[in-house]
Amino acid sequence: MIKLEQLTKVFNTPTRQVVAADHINMEVATGEICVLLGPSGCGKTTTLKMVNRIIAPTSGRVLIDGQDTTDMPTVELRRKIGYVIQQVGLFPNMTIEENICVVPRLLGWDINRSRRRAAELLEMTALDPATFLKRYPKELSGGQQQRVGVARALAADPPVMLMDEPFGAIDPINRASIQDEFLKLQKKLQKTILFVSHDIDEAVKMGSKIAIFSAGKLEQFDTPDNVLAHPAQPFIADFVGADRTLKRLGLVRVSELMASAAPSAKGETDIVYAKAMMRESGAAYLVVTNPAGQPEGFVTAASPEPRGGTCREHSTELTACVLITADLRAAVSKMFENNVEWLACVDEDGRFVGTLDQRTVTHMLGKTYAQAKA
Repeated sequence: MIKLEQLTKVFNTPTRQVVAADHINMEVATGEICVLLGPSGCGKTTTLKMVNRIIAPTSGRVLIDGQDTTDMPTVELRRKIGYVIQQVGLFPNMTIEENICVVPRLLGWDINRSRRRAAELLEMTALDPATFLKRYPKELSGGQQQRVGVARALAADPPVMLMDEPFGAIDPINRASIQDEFLKLQKKLQKTILFVSHDIDEAVKMGSKIAIFSAGKLEQFDTPDNVLAHPAQPFIADFVGADRTLKRLGLVRVSELMASAAPSAKGETDIVYAKAMMRESGAAYLVVTNPAGQPEGFVTAASPEPRGGTCREHSTELTACVLITADLRAAVSKMFENNVEWLACVDEDGRFVGTLDQRTVTHMLGKTYAQAKA
């Protein structure tokens, strides 16, 4: 959907030439979020702004869905690309509805269609239209204004969006919430997005691909996992951090790694039968569930052999469970917090569906490096 070919920008100063972007080549597939990452002054924002010609390229080409934008009228190009910036840029003298309707009205939409679109987008960004449509930007919090900025960028349903540190000015708690909501929205809309950030954690969370820049050059363009596991050079290894292996935990969901065949038994199950089942399967532990299938305790293979009774009577209480939709970073944090080596995994209804242990997580992380050495 987005292709950059030898894209270059040179700024001429009174004393010298500054190469802000040096022959950038990149392809971003339909529906991907590509995060442009790097320190201040590395060329990431310049590259982003050349896509919609806020900054005119010195040389090279930008193609959108196969079309060379070189000869496309600038106004027409920008109306086809959603644009979100850190400062939001809402018009203070317009209501939220009027702000969102700006581009649709410029494109000739009738007022009723534009208003319906504004209400629909506010709902999609978790803002109640009845509450917010007639308000002015100054009446909204920073996080709410940022959501409106995203809604305005989506108003004319553009296939491509450019986002320049869109959540950078929001406090960490609200930023994480807005990131989550945006990813849910993106899963539904499948826009193709270039997203500028200086935050490696944000890049890992948001990106399908990461493009790392340094001094105007594109140094590495890859998946978040490969950037973390195999940084192309020492500069990138330093930039993504010494804890880059741990950051990879945020890329994998519990459901991808859990043992779904882990043994379990209802609380009223005979303990002798349950222990025999554990011996047969070679399991170190068995999860005890209530009538709704939710975990309430566990029995270990190493516990003394009972003469009778139920699993519930002989079980130890579970101190923690983890949702299958959580990432491994959250799961490992729970293990450390509760001083356990494994967790029962549950679905959204709290029903037991499998287990996850530290050894499996460690093996997953180490396997990548072992393959690279081989």
